[in-house]
Amino acid sequence: MTDRAIIEKRPSPDALLRQARREGRGQLKIFLGAAPGVGKTFAMLAEGAALLREGEDVVVAVVETHGRAETEALVEPFEIIPRRQVEYHGRTLTEMDLDEVLARKPALALVDEYAHTNVDGGRHPKRWQDVDELLDAGIDVFTTLNIQHVESLTDVVASFTRVRVRETVPDSVFEDAEIKVVDLPPDELIERLKEGKVYVPQEASRALGHFFSKPNLSALREMALRRAALSIDRQMLQELDATALPGTFGAGERILVAVSEQPGADALIRAAKRLADGLRAPWMAVHIETPRSAAFDEEARRRIAAALALAATLGATIATVPAENVVTGLRNQIEGMRATQIVIGRSQRSWWFELRHGSVVEAIVKHLQGVAVHVIPSPSAALDSPQRLKRLAGGWGHPRAYATIALLLAVTTAVAALAQPWIGAGAVDLLYLVPVIVAASLYGLRPGLIASIAAALAFNFFFLAPTLTFTIADPQSVLTMLILTAVAAFTSNLAGRLRNRAKIGVRGAQESAALAAFSQTLARASDRETTARSVCDEVARLLEVRTILLADRDGHLDIVASQPEAAGLDPIDRAAADWAWARGELAGCGSATLPAANWQFHPLKTGLGVLAVLGVARDDGRDPVPADRAVLLSTLVGQAALAHERLHLEDEMRSMSILKERDRLRAALLSSIGHDLRTPLTGVTSAIEAIRAEHPDAATIPLARAELARLRRFLDNLVDMVRLDAGALKLALEPIDLTDAAAGAVHDLKETLRGHHIDFQVPPNLPLVRADARLLHHMLINLLANAVQHGAGQGPITLAADRTADAVRLMVRDRGPGLEPGAESRIFETFAQGTGGDRHGGSGLGLAIVKGFAEAMGIAVIAANHPDGGAEFTLVFGPANIVSPAEDEGE
Repeated sequence: MTDRAIIEKRPSPDALLRQARREGRGQLKIFLGAAPGVGKTFAMLAEGAALLREGEDVVVAVVETHGRAETEALVEPFEIIPRRQVEYHGRTLTEMDLDEVLARKPALALVDEYAHTNVDGGRHPKRWQDVDELLDAGIDVFTTLNIQHVESLTDVVASFTRVRVRETVPDSVFEDAEIKVVDLPPDELIERLKEGKVYVPQEASRALGHFFSKPNLSALREMALRRAALSIDRQMLQELDATALPGTFGAGERILVAVSEQPGADALIRAAKRLADGLRAPWMAVHIETPRSAAFDEEARRRIAAALALAATLGATIATVPAENVVTGLRNQIEGMRATQIVIGRSQRSWWFELRHGSVVEAIVKHLQGVAVHVIPSPSAALDSPQRLKRLAGGWGHPRAYATIALLLAVTTAVAALAQPWIGAGAVDLLYLVPVIVAASLYGLRPGLIASIAAALAFNFFFLAPTLTFTIADPQSVLTMLILTAVAAFTSNLAGRLRNRAKIGVRGAQESAALAAFSQTLARASDRETTARSVCDEVARLLEVRTILLADRDGHLDIVASQPEAAGLDPIDRAAADWAWARGELAGCGSATLPAANWQFHPLKTGLGVLAVLGVARDDGRDPVPADRAVLLSTLVGQAALAHERLHLEDEMRSMSILKERDRLRAALLSSIGHDLRTPLTGVTSAIEAIRAEHPDAATIPLARAELARLRRFLDNLVDMVRLDAGALKLALEPIDLTDAAAGAVHDLKETLRGHHIDFQVPPNLPLVRADARLLHHMLINLLANAVQHGAGQGPITLAADRTADAVRLMVRDRGPGLEPGAESRIFETFAQGTGGDRHGGSGLGLAIVKGFAEAMGIAVIAANHPDGGAEFTLVFGPANIVSPAEDEGE
């Protein structure tokens, strides 16, 4: 490629398509911060207010002020879109009204907390999806986001904050967004936290000891700045590709490492990795595939494949790029990714080699401007005589090619001799261009050059006077001879280059067609076995290898399909497959793990984990995947993994449908039983009361009434469990005095508690708690009944309450054998019963009802064994459930 061709770069079709997709969409601006409290919402409102004063149509779709006076003051000038009210577990919550914003259609909408998870019942589960719909409608959006909510960074954040973020946004939201970093030094943010400007004092003290430590904030701050810089760099590159502007635009570093067949490629990769880590820059490892690549021996191909595999494991993007020569390929790649630095090795070539082929390093340094070139010396590889002869023969073609050239020259000479009387000797030289062009087209550049020299000599020998000698008597004939040689050499060179380009283009088209066909084949597969067979058949055909696919069956890795049929795997191969399955890493032949295996195993890794393992092998014992097929295999493995992920998700959807239908039938059955038993239960109650009126001294009446009350509680639990599962539970939260609530539960359960001493330790000076009185009453009755049933009559039942720094606790304790070890959480499961001691015999619904009601009201419930014996169940009312004195006085 010439310098002029590089300067006249055409716009990238992909970049133009991205720009076309953005036409008509709104512009997204993300106010990105390192942590809560840096002032993202304040900055968003301030900038929105400035636009409002300039006459822009700006509305507040949703903004969370968190009670901060300065933030609330900024909201006042805006038109505020009323929020949508949603009933959730008896509570009335508010969410952004997406339809109202779309109907209003402002020029700019302010949407706070981009990563927010919407309450069930909305059109989208995530707020960023709501924002995407606003953008599609042509509405510009300002939004706020903390760096820990970016999907790709959650693992990194959790590694040092010990906090796993659940609300995330995909990295793709940054592609077309404008990023504004709202920054605050850690010391200033910590000071704001201490002053209560971020959280209330109690929450602030806990935050300072955990998430808001200075090292954590410094790390998050660096991540936010780097993520913003990365997004800006990508957007700049997309704009440059769309406008076809030349240049590297090295505001951000981008590193390219060139991998060759020479020894030392692994050292080159490691040097590039160190450079990328030092600069915190993205990097790519590329191998330029030229016509010379066909002559590489197996050792050279193995070195290239190993280097690319190493680069992939170290985090690089890898590529194999076909090109006419190495310099052209590297220059195109540098221009395409706008690399600012290139790492290249320099081997110990002979002067004769560099005279014939030139130096890649010298050419890169000479023709590239604005790119830093790092040259790493490569160790020289000593070649013995057979290797030199083999490489020499591979470079100049096969002897059969020269036999064909000789035959073509003989035929041309005969035709010229017959045609000379009609066309004259002056036109004979043009006939000799035919075998030169044919030779260069069929066999390449070097055989074509030999053919051009042989054609000139044949023309001289047979047609220039004196004939049948190589002597040229006429000076004019010398000029004719030289021109013929030059034209023949030029024509040979041109035909050879066109042939090489055609080979490269045909190969690329074949691979693209093969990948498209492979994708269509996988899309048509509807079950795992068909997909596995398709993967094995297509990979075996495209790469000319043996294939085998293994997946989990009944807890162990088993062969699902193979091509051709495989009898089995030996222990080393089985160990390599297990390693790839368990670790999600390449293993087996040609890898760094168990290289003695016959197979090379590639994990089919997706976001759901490793779903299968694909093995490839060759019968001749060579590396299964040569360097020029490494990228193709990587693409095939990726497509196979996506196909298995699709099948896995389809299976889960079918399982969920079955579970939903099963739950629906179970709920219908339980509801029917609960309601159908109420009528006979009412009749039995009336009959017992009538018997009691006639025979007040009957000894069995109290027992019958107690069992009847127990059956009624069971039916109530049954109906309430159905309501919980159906999400039909409605809450009526109100301030409740726990002393009154506990006394009322004891009173209503007096028949069951007859004969049991109640140690009542609920002080009257506890603060009021916010709960549903009916549900709390039901919970206390179930806990007391549970204590009666499992206390074994071995002591009093304690009902106690106390106040801690940030909670109010209500405890019910029995004096029975206690809970089994490890059953503290399992005891709350539906129909769960104790299996040891006396903790058995119940329906298993009472404690499940307690747990369900507690979660609905935001109350924690804890089961544990008391140090002095017996089981203890504790209801913990957190700050959100405690009525403050100001609220109490207001009511």
